[in-house]
Amino acid sequence: MFMLTMADNSRIEDLKRRVQSDPASIAFAALAEEYRRAGQYQEAIATCKAGLERHPAYLSAHVTLGRALIEVKQFDEARQELEYVLKLAPENLAAIRGLAEIHDRRGQLREVEHSNAALEAVRRDLAAHAIVASHSEPAQAAHAAAVAVTSSPVIPAAIETAGAAAAMGPALSSSNGPALRPS
Repeated sequence: MFMLTMADNSRIEDLKRRVQSDPASIAFAALAEEYRRAGQYQEAIATCKAGLERHPAYLSAHVTLGRALIEVKQFDEARQELEYVLKLAPENLAAIRGLAEIHDRRGQLREVEHSNAALEAVRRDLAAHAIVASHSEPAQAAHAAAVAVTSSPVIPAAIETAGAAAAMGPALSSSNGPALRPS
């Protein structure tokens, strides 16, 4: 079990007060995450479930719930939470890592390798998006993205986005760079 520092306990108490004073607040997610980090998994699970009744679309709370469920070996329920997140946000690194952890704890090597490959693909994709966004000229962005991450299986969309911006030319540009940015 984890030892709570005074700062951890103080943060948890502050968040508990916030949630008690405003039950509709999304502060429940931060409280649940603090419980999870402190090794108080049942409290994290209960806090997430209560908060998600009011805020069912709050993805970070679903991730926290999934991660806490992993710790108490409720792998099927954890997998459901994390897969829900990935349906809505396929690039969510914490959810991908959580699924990999479930597979690892179950000894499912092939699935761990698949999850790790997906995680690496997302990292490359995010790097390409950062490269594209950092260039003021769309043609330079397309070239830089193509050179930097051509091995990524998910990069064609970023290159296509930058290429489309280059093809449309100055109509998409502003003084701060291209108006068309990857999402």
